[in-house]
Amino acid sequence: MNRRGRLSWALYDWGNSAFATSVMAGFFPVFFKEYWARGLDATDSTFWLGMGNSAASTLMIVLAPLIGALADQGGNKKRMLVLFAFLGALMTSSLFLVSAGLWPLALLCYALGIVGFSGSIVPYDALLVDMAEEPELDRVSALGYALGYLGGGLLFALSVVMVMKPELFGLAWPGQAVRISFLMVGIWWAAFTVPLLLFVHERNPAPARQGVIRGALRELRDNLREVRRHRMAFLFLFAYWLYIDGVDTIVRMAVDYGLAIGFEPEDLLAALLVTQFVGFPSALFFGWLGARLGPKSGIMIALGVYTLVVLWAWVMKRQWEFYGLAVMIGLVQGGVQSLSRSLYARLIPPDRAGVFFGIYNMLGKFAAVIGPLLVGLVGVATRSSRTGILAILILFVGGAMVLHQVRVKADVGGER
Repeated sequence: MNRRGRLSWALYDWGNSAFATSVMAGFFPVFFKEYWARGLDATDSTFWLGMGNSAASTLMIVLAPLIGALADQGGNKKRMLVLFAFLGALMTSSLFLVSAGLWPLALLCYALGIVGFSGSIVPYDALLVDMAEEPELDRVSALGYALGYLGGGLLFALSVVMVMKPELFGLAWPGQAVRISFLMVGIWWAAFTVPLLLFVHERNPAPARQGVIRGALRELRDNLREVRRHRMAFLFLFAYWLYIDGVDTIVRMAVDYGLAIGFEPEDLLAALLVTQFVGFPSALFFGWLGARLGPKSGIMIALGVYTLVVLWAWVMKRQWEFYGLAVMIGLVQGGVQSLSRSLYARLIPPDRAGVFFGIYNMLGKFAAVIGPLLVGLVGVATRSSRTGILAILILFVGGAMVLHQVRVKADVGGER
């Protein structure tokens, strides 16, 4: 695959990360409560927002393996990616048109945006095996995550400035800036999908079976059985399920801690931006580290840093420490994600990458399920929320122990 194709593939992460940062993590939850659902009781708006997120996530848990199977049918990865990407971009842009009080319509557009975002990630991850051979998998995977952090962070930073200083942009009030930011995200996402559409080509397409849907269902059934026969891939998926749950729980607990010690919303936005911009060079560094030491060693290092994050959060008392945690998370978050993807790509058959990555992404949708439960149970048992945080260590230690058993056939760093 030429350099232009790889850059075009990575630029999709630059585009779609704006949705994750500006919409999901940034503006939608607050704007939903304060604008669209302003007439609802606070507890009701929280309930419906949670329902929208849960419905979209549950749907993707069911659809992700099927999307992967469809993507493997006759080289459909790029078609499936573009279909879901433009669905997500269109739904996000539509939020600009939703008037105050129309919270059911806003929630529907948001949920469909999540479906578009999550659905496009399955074929996007699967295309990694078409972008690079084994010696370059780590660097190419890291390039995608690095550009995602930078692209998503840049647009989010612009949106934050618009919201905080609307008069500089000729806008009447911050809410108008938020609505425009949704339109900007949709256009940004669609625009950076175009290079992938033009310059990325599949190298290992599987032959299509007769009947696309029926063939995909058979493909899914066969490959779910085959995953169990690929022992290292199966073992890795178990490890990934544990430690990525811990990763996602840490991200959520950092925000909770910030609120608990009296941070203002502006401080939380600033900390999120810190994580984004630290994540850009860090993801590139972990790509280099994975190429030198092997992806498994790189993941182990990242899990060690996350262990320190948990211990620091346990004793954290001052506001500046929240920013320190944001920096530490930014240092390893992109690395653990990119190296997990490239390590998994080494363990699966390239011509069935779609369905295998469908299962991979399905497990990702289960993330932050065990962690919050552990934190809650330990917190109730010990009557200490700080002690509850220590429970997350179980996920990192357990994930590392299982990952240690994973053997890679060949690696630049000499892993076996």
